[in-house]
Amino acid sequence: MKKVNSVEEYIEEHTLFSDALTLLRSIINSTELEESIKWNAPIYALDGKNVIGLVAFKHYFGVWFFNGVFLKDEKNLLQSAQEKTRGLRQMRFESINDIDKNSVLAYVKEAIENQKLGKEIKSNKTTKKDIVVPEKLQKHLKDNAVLFDAFKLLTPSKQREYCEFIAEAKRDATKQTRLDKITPMIIQGVGLNDKYKNYKETI
Repeated sequence: MKKVNSVEEYIEEHTLFSDALTLLRSIINSTELEESIKWNAPIYALDGKNVIGLVAFKHYFGVWFFNGVFLKDEKNLLQSAQEKTRGLRQMRFESINDIDKNSVLAYVKEAIENQKLGKEIKSNKTTKKDIVVPEKLQKHLKDNAVLFDAFKLLTPSKQREYCEFIAEAKRDATKQTRLDKITPMIIQGVGLNDKYKNYKETI
């Protein structure tokens, strides 16, 4: 996806879900959260702290709660970014008809209150300081907020696998091809060698 400069532009880029994204945006903007574009995606923050993100993919769209682990989720609307995710949770939709406006607003308001109470996951830097992230992967992570947070939630071993996979590529074009392939895997929270043991052989 090309770089976008506004939320409107992001929504226009995802024509299949544009009406649904506009609806979710209006729900979030009815609160005190501050809207901006960070890492090429709509991000909503409170006092500079990321609370919520809007995201759209090929087959679904949704709302990401950066510290969603603290939400009560009484209606079971949230999914983990991976099996043992620490903080990130997503509310995923496939159609505008799936959106319950009152429920979305209630979850957003709860996320805001949790942020005010200081409920947030602190990264464990001691387990990740030995992982060297290749420069090309670093830039890719910085350009995509959802990918960045999903990568942080991976176990150190899974992070290391992805870093080595990119670093092993000799040609820049190969690195880019691998980045394109692993992006959805990272977001789904799977490791390079989990369900895709033969994945390396295809590139």
